Amino acid sequence: MNELIIELTEISPRDFFGLQNTNIDTLKKYFPKLKIVARGSKIKVYGDEEELEEFDRRITMLLDHFAKYNKIDENIIERVLLSRSKEDYETSASSGEVLVHGVSGKLIKAQTANQRKLVELMSKNDMVFAVGPAGTGKTYTGVALAVKALKDKEVKRIILTRPAVEAGENLGFLPGDLKEKLDPYMQPLYDALRDMIPHEKLESYIEKGVIQIAPMAFMRGRTLDNAFVILDEAQNTTHAQMKMFLTRMGKHAKFMITGDPGQIDLPRRVISGLKEALLVLKDVKGVGMIFLDDKDVIRHRLVKEVISAYRAIENVD
Repeated sequence: MNELIIELTEISPRDFFGLQNTNIDTLKKYFPKLKIVARGSKIKVYGDEEELEEFDRRITMLLDHFAKYNKIDENIIERVLLSRSKEDYETSASSGEVLVHGVSGKLIKAQTANQRKLVELMSKNDMVFAVGPAGTGKTYTGVALAVKALKDKEVKRIILTRPAVEAGENLGFLPGDLKEKLDPYMQPLYDALRDMIPHEKLESYIEKGVIQIAPMAFMRGRTLDNAFVILDEAQNTTHAQMKMFLTRMGKHAKFMITGDPGQIDLPRRVISGLKEALLVLKDVKGVGMIFLDDKDVIRHRLVKEVISAYRAIENVD
């Protein structure tokens, strides 16, 4: 009896095999003459040589599809196994609006007019400021654009950073080492990435430095080239921090700066680096600016009401 061994290296075996190996069970239905065993990160297949060759061809198509879209299910398996070529089962060109095919097949794309403008601005400019209230998708859309640029090999790394200023909280009083102190603060960035990149691949990227998540202090003295760099919560930068960050820009880099001028946690009488940069750079060619508003809020409907109610009592410059 002939044997074929397939090892899964770049993708999650658990996600590919399916819950309780349901995807493997589907494969067995289409190859009843083969003995298929999935264990650990390997698929072992036993049977006739001709049948094994066909299985090898089809499983390669499935692996390619999974690597691209992070999802397979019974319907996809059936289409792949019964089709003659990729054109028979892959998504049509009309899915061009999709920025990233996220984990579990989640389609990540701009959902509002201003988010689409943000995507357009980012394609035309190397530096873009995305400003607006909470829930307008600034950070999420930015991370999706960064992941897309990485997948398309337009950049070699993603760098995500935030100024280490919190609302009423000091890092020095948080327990644990530096990473443990910073991880909760960087959580929104991790959450976005986890939607878009499978867990094992994300951990590998972070370990290899392909994706770096760090506070702004870590940017000092660096030249950031061949990278998609996002400065999140930029309203909490000072004049010196913003100037330092913007001058880190290296060759073949994309810089995106996001923030909400209505949520500044800086001490009183300290000017927000974001507000200042918007004024200073507004006429600079190659710098794009997009201002998102309540219409772009994609969280719970009450978030719009909350933003509106607070705006009525706040005097935001």
